[in-house]
Amino acid sequence: MSDDQGFCVWFTGLSGAGKSTIAELLVPELLRRGHKVEALDGDVVRMNLSKGLGFSKEDRDTNILRIGFVAHLLARNGVVAVCSAISPYRGARDHVREQIGDFVEVYVHASLEEVTRRDQKGLYEKALRGEIQNFTGVSDPYEPPENPELAIDTERCTPEEACGMVLDKLAELGYLKDNDLEAEPVNA
Repeated sequence: MSDDQGFCVWFTGLSGAGKSTIAELLVPELLRRGHKVEALDGDVVRMNLSKGLGFSKEDRDTNILRIGFVAHLLARNGVVAVCSAISPYRGARDHVREQIGDFVEVYVHASLEEVTRRDQKGLYEKALRGEIQNFTGVSDPYEPPENPELAIDTERCTPEEACGMVLDKLAELGYLKDNDLEAEPVNA
């Protein structure tokens, strides 16, 4: 891989599993190592690029395909696209993987009980009571990846440890330059 080649790190998992938290730690680490990086958070993209979409399967897939298209444009122009989106359907994620090519899928897992406990807005409790329809992981399916490059159980590690796991996987896969590994971590 050339030094200026981009790639995509795609965080997928239930709301509240820790995708955005890990992504927010990863971005400055990659920047510090000399990479051009752009974060694409599912909630932020939905408010801007996908405004007006609902939560049907078709609308969810459209949102993920839009994020994937932007990530593809970034990656082909030498940028690391760090995407964190629930992306509940395997087919849409597989399509994005094929489109981008240099794609590292990170499955961020926490149990329904844990994400409900973490949920400060109480959305899971409302969904469990039937007050919110089409809620991923409750009344709408989440299809876990079958072969992600990395799976992280955020009930068993800190966000900093999870970020370290991602960096280790990126190095193992050849996405980090050798001198990147010599860099001192930000949280040391």
